[in-house]
Amino acid sequence: MLGKRKRVVLTIKDKLDIIKKLEEGISFKKLSVVYGIGESTVRDIKKNKERIINYANSSDPTSGVSKRKSMKSSTYEELDRVMIEWFNQQKTEGIPVSGTICAKQAKFFFDALGMEGDFNASSGWLTRFKQRHGIPKAAGKGTKLKGDETAAREFCGNFQEFVERENLQPEQIYGADQTGLFWKCLPSRTLAFETEQSASGYRSSRERIIIMCCANATGLHKLNLCVVGKAKKPRAFKGADLSNLPVTYFSQKSAWIEHSVFRQWFEKYFVPQVQKHLKSKGLLEKAVLLLDFPPAHPDEELLRSDDGRIIVKYLPPNVTSLIQPMSQGVLATVKRYYRAGLLQKYMDEGIDPRMFWKNLTVLDAIYEVSRAWNMVKSSTITKAWKKLFPGSEESSGMNIDEGAILAANLATVLQNTEDCEHVDLETIDQWFDSRSNDSSCQVLTDSEGAEDPAKPAEHKPSSKTRRADLNPEKHISHKAALEWTENLLDYLEQQDDMLLSDKLVLRRLRTIIRRKQKIQNNKSR
Repeated sequence: MLGKRKRVVLTIKDKLDIIKKLEEGISFKKLSVVYGIGESTVRDIKKNKERIINYANSSDPTSGVSKRKSMKSSTYEELDRVMIEWFNQQKTEGIPVSGTICAKQAKFFFDALGMEGDFNASSGWLTRFKQRHGIPKAAGKGTKLKGDETAAREFCGNFQEFVERENLQPEQIYGADQTGLFWKCLPSRTLAFETEQSASGYRSSRERIIIMCCANATGLHKLNLCVVGKAKKPRAFKGADLSNLPVTYFSQKSAWIEHSVFRQWFEKYFVPQVQKHLKSKGLLEKAVLLLDFPPAHPDEELLRSDDGRIIVKYLPPNVTSLIQPMSQGVLATVKRYYRAGLLQKYMDEGIDPRMFWKNLTVLDAIYEVSRAWNMVKSSTITKAWKKLFPGSEESSGMNIDEGAILAANLATVLQNTEDCEHVDLETIDQWFDSRSNDSSCQVLTDSEGAEDPAKPAEHKPSSKTRRADLNPEKHISHKAALEWTENLLDYLEQQDDMLLSDKLVLRRLRTIIRRKQKIQNNKSR
């Protein structure tokens, strides 16, 4: 008679190994014998594959998380997901993180996410958070989290050998990285907010989208931005055809791009666009895409073109801030151009901040961030690759910082704008580099931005009135012009043969009409 099988508790690493071996075709029975577990346990691991991989990927890869044997979740799972993504981002950027900072950030996210409950970012919560994600104690003492320079140097050498062995040209080498963009974010110390920002009607922006930039090492082939939002089809899109947007749009609930979304982007957009570009250059349709570790993406073997010529390579852990091309100023430049464009749009429209925020939609943000990505110079992207290819010569001439020039020009314009005379270069620089929880980035709450209920409701013109407004023999009001411009924009979004330049022209006209309407309203007071 067989003795009772000894109970075996697998580590997270064991479970990941089993998942990999299952994908290689090894049977349930064989794996149960090797690991001393029942076949039903192996089947459960396969069933929970996504959860196990997501848990491992969300944890600090340099810690001992692989030795953990449980995946006990947090009471506030959404808060936990956002916090670990924030922590990993601070780490890759080399930003000091202490227990106090973690606690304050957790409280901020709890409020920003509108979560319910009695949450207390206590030392007990911090300890459990660090244990869940295998965060070492040193990370909670304000120690600056530096990149692994040894791993970076080793990877650079290996990558250069790979490029030479495969005979790849810079046109065939691509990099991609993602970042969060709080799209409804304006500087609180600008736009005459100095006396208003302490009012209860102001709070930090929490309306966020994810953007992913992808380009080759020459900077001459920039793929359309990949934008991920929470809504499958935001209200601002109305009847718009998603295929006509200047970006590739996906929706999901998670804080960062999920496996399924990334794989869909890679197969349906990246591979075809790269093949088309290389064919136009007369090059072999062969390329490599460089991605971060830990991957919020499938395994390398799952990310390849059908012919196996377009593949991915992952950076080692904790080197993003050192050698990931898109993190060497590219993503920061996109955000600077976006925020500068947002502020310029505000000044062009000439309306008060409340009305500007009320009018600003995620569709506006998508067009603005697409424009920002298009404005990034190829030289900025090429320079970002120099750490991976240190032997390459930099272009002759001055090393010009796009962001510094942008900030200086914008500060000059604001100083000559009514109510913004107090703005200086330091204010603009701080706003350009601010994060979501920075006090320099504020928006109005819904209650503050709403119309005063004591005021009488504005009478909506009937269809006959609107038709009269559009009669050439009649005077066309700014309000009527604005209404029909909005309708025309909605129409263009539904057409699949309209050029982006046409849509941008109409958006510019809408801005001019809004400014004229503001001037007229001021005169009538």
